[in-house]
Amino acid sequence: MSTADIRLVVLDMAGTTVADGGLVEQAFTAAAAELGVLAGTPEFQPMLDHVRATMGESKISVFRHLFGAEEKAQRANAAFEQAYHDLVDAGHCAPLPGAAEAIAELRAAGLKVALTTGFSRATQDRILAALGWQEIADLTLCPADAGRGRPYPDMALTALLRTGTDAVQQLAVVGDTGYDMLTGSRAGASVVAGVLTGAHDAPRLRADGATHVLGSVAELPAILR
Repeated sequence: MSTADIRLVVLDMAGTTVADGGLVEQAFTAAAAELGVLAGTPEFQPMLDHVRATMGESKISVFRHLFGAEEKAQRANAAFEQAYHDLVDAGHCAPLPGAAEAIAELRAAGLKVALTTGFSRATQDRILAALGWQEIADLTLCPADAGRGRPYPDMALTALLRTGTDAVQQLAVVGDTGYDMLTGSRAGASVVAGVLTGAHDAPRLRADGATHVLGSVAELPAILR
């Protein structure tokens, strides 16, 4: 199946369509501090390294890995979300150049577009509201809407079901992390496109299944024509 047969595009948010600008790391630093792990201490850096390596994964899953006990993971997640919300409310949230235009071009060509995230629904909605993007896509999904977050295929396949897309071969999955690429390949997507505006570099994206590596999401409509 050629790229011209794509009918549904599943797009990541932070790092792909939305500028991250270090917000995830800032919010994680606040979350770790809530559990007594302060920046600059010996235990902090390995945790930050794990957060960087697993960018794109459901945040509560990351905190379960780092802090073990569910109560601690939930406390960290709540602190992370509050810190991220404060950063968004302070204006530290912007679309990546060309992202809104690319989404509009895809939809004008008759493709369905779903925006996905590893954040909670509350955080996703906060970002969409800050950008005025509540109506920009056909569908928005967070891990809780689908069952499991990345690197599992649940969000991509949920998008396929909810948009009435006929086959996984008509699916394109686009993101800035290796976990996005794993999601796309596990979902059976014909196009699994990595962008270089976020967390991971081209070798990591390709190693995890990218069929295309793009400078940014602005280049996406051209490869799907």
